[in-house]
Amino acid sequence: MSDAIADFYAVIPAGGVGSRLWPLSRAEAPKFLHDLTGSGHSLLRDTWDRLEPLAGHDRIAVVTGRAHRAAVEEQLPGVPDLNVFLESEPRDSTAAIGLAAAVLVRREPDVIIGSFAADHVIRGTRVFEFAVQQAVEVARQGLICTIGIQPTEPAVGFGYIKKGDELVVQGAPEAATVERFVEKPDLDTAKAYFADRSYLWNAGMFISRADVLLAEIQTNAPELHAGLIELAEAWDDRDRRGPAVDRIWPKLQKIAIDYTVAEPAAERGKLAVIPGHFDWDDVGDFASLAKLNSHGRKNELAILGENARVLTDAASGILVSNTDRIVSLIGVQDIVVVDTPDALLVTTSEHAQRVKGVVEALKLTGRGDVL
Repeated sequence: MSDAIADFYAVIPAGGVGSRLWPLSRAEAPKFLHDLTGSGHSLLRDTWDRLEPLAGHDRIAVVTGRAHRAAVEEQLPGVPDLNVFLESEPRDSTAAIGLAAAVLVRREPDVIIGSFAADHVIRGTRVFEFAVQQAVEVARQGLICTIGIQPTEPAVGFGYIKKGDELVVQGAPEAATVERFVEKPDLDTAKAYFADRSYLWNAGMFISRADVLLAEIQTNAPELHAGLIELAEAWDDRDRRGPAVDRIWPKLQKIAIDYTVAEPAAERGKLAVIPGHFDWDDVGDFASLAKLNSHGRKNELAILGENARVLTDAASGILVSNTDRIVSLIGVQDIVVVDTPDALLVTTSEHAQRVKGVVEALKLTGRGDVL
């Protein structure tokens, strides 16, 4: 792209507690702060670089926790202070995205915002840019638009979007209505979705006029909307902002934007979708991380860590090393080993989704020192 989209503002929700990639990812350093692909940059920085041609340097907002402010500003040097929205504690995606929308619409009444997670991996930048351009054209018509990923396999780890009738929108040749959302399926259902081709992976990307998005939140979560509006009214006053956040933010309903915006809008025919033909992954567990770093080749061991010291013989899977220890893997397949100074994880790709359960168990046993 030669020029940024004039009325567009990109929003990056950068939150999380690091449970699915523990012990590499922690509450103080969630996965968006890590380089998980060998690019030399964190996932957050890669997200910023992907969005800058679309929005411009001064029109990208980051919504993150107060505890992560220093790390975010270190990885995004020069990000305007005006565009860093700090949460006092996690309240899920409706509050995060809704806060950005409420503040930005006061600054620019007709602004179109696009929300893109800080911890996803996307390859195929030009195709991604074309999908966003189409979504912005749809948003200009007063619809909320999402970008659904064209599946490359019958995955069971993602929710799905059922694409409906085509829409006629100039500049958005692939636009269609959203018929419905479906939860993560079992394998047989995922195979049927994959064969159907009208089902897309739900990547959690939403593009909309800020006022339209806020109206949807007001309809479905009026108390949450009222809190966001009250916060926005105080936000650009430095003296009022901190006290307002401390008073209002912890009381906001904790709910995902899928339930306050996406699903209700789809039921009323107000949600559109653009199929995304680029490679995408939400890096939801170590199995997906292994696949990303081995580029899909089987019987290969992916190794992450700047100074990893590894001896391997007939082993496959992934090894993440943040220590000086020598790690030897011999004759093990689809192994997951994460070696950090204070915690060691050993599992398999098949059971990688169960890591979150370990984190919950550590909380219950009072071992928060390693979280």
